[in-house]
Amino acid sequence: MTDLERFFRQLVASLAARDPARLHQPLPLAEIHDSILPYRSNRRALHLESSEDYELVLLRLCAGEGGLVRTEPEEARARFAAELQSPNPDLHVLHRFENVELSLRSEPLARALAPEPGRDLPYAPPPAAPVPPMAGLDLPPRESLDPLDELGAFEAGEEEAEGSAEPQCLYCGGVLPADRPVRFCPHCGQRQAPPECPQCHGEVDPGWRHCVSCGAALADR
Repeated sequence: MTDLERFFRQLVASLAARDPARLHQPLPLAEIHDSILPYRSNRRALHLESSEDYELVLLRLCAGEGGLVRTEPEEARARFAAELQSPNPDLHVLHRFENVELSLRSEPLARALAPEPGRDLPYAPPPAAPVPPMAGLDLPPRESLDPLDELGAFEAGEEEAEGSAEPQCLYCGGVLPADRPVRFCPHCGQRQAPPECPQCHGEVDPGWRHCVSCGAALADR
C-alpha cells in the first residue's frame, strides 16, 4: 500500500468513525488538515516521519493523483498538480487557496470501506438447527439431566419394580399377605424361613435333595 492510499484510507476511517454522512459530502481542505486528519494524532497510522511528508502526501491527494478525490475549484487542483512537477515542491501552496474542497470518489471510497485483504473474520460454522421434540413425548432437555441423576432414577425404578412384587411362599408359591409379618404359609402351612441342612446347618433351597456344602441327604421339603 502506498503512502497516498494509506492516507486516503485513514481519512475514510476517521470520517466513518465520526460522522459517516460526511463521506459523501465535500470536505474543506483546511478542516482535513486541522481536525479531520491532523498530522500529530495520525502520524503513526500514516507511517510518515515528518509534517513535510504529511503535506506532500496531502498535496498529491489534492492534485488528483490516483483519482481518489475530486478537488474544487479546478484552478486550485491544476496549481497543486503543477507544483508537484517541480524538483522541490512548495508545500505552502496548500494554504494559498481559500474554499478548497475535496469530494471522495465513489469507487475508491467503496474499496476503502471494504475489509483489507488478510483481515477477514475467521470462519465460524453456522449453529446447528434445534431438533424438534418427538410428538407426544414431554421430555426435559437432554442437557438438564445429570448422568448421576439418570443412574439414580434408573436404580429407583428397579427398586420400585422389585418392591411392587407380591411376596410368595418359599414352598408352594402362593401369595402371602403383605400387610403383616408371615411365619407360616396360609396355603401349605410351611414355615417361611429358609430350610437348613440337618448335618451342617447350612442354608439350602426348597426341593434340594442334597446339601451343597456337606453333601448330606435332605428330607423332602
